[in-house]
Amino acid sequence: MAKDLDRAVGVLGPLEGRIMRAVWTGQVGDTFVVRDVGALLPELAYTTVMTTLRRLAEKGLLSAQAIPGQKAYVYQIAATPEQALSEASRRETAEVVDRYGDAALAAFAARLDELSPEQRRRLDELRSK
Repeated sequence: MAKDLDRAVGVLGPLEGRIMRAVWTGQVGDTFVVRDVGALLPELAYTTVMTTLRRLAEKGLLSAQAIPGQKAYVYQIAATPEQALSEASRRETAEVVDRYGDAALAAFAARLDELSPEQRRRLDELRSK
């Protein structure tokens, strides 16, 4: 879904977002190396792309496999935009609760009370998944 793609890209930094948009929209193959991404973003240094791909792998958005006999890695998608949004939402929700405690929980509960019937139906669907 394009909306989820835009939201997932939006929670990333600008460069991470550009790279993941290219990956998620198939502008690179199912598996790719730093040079494949670099070809899409020729204005960036090789080391910048390499570092960003490594960070995306550390975040769980990409998986990285060492290429035997080389210092290089081959990458592939490890999380869909929907999965990335779900994980970012869980992480940010935990941060809000850690920061604001019971006040955050009360705010979440109040927000649930404000949901429209359509939003409640959708929430019920999401809970059952």
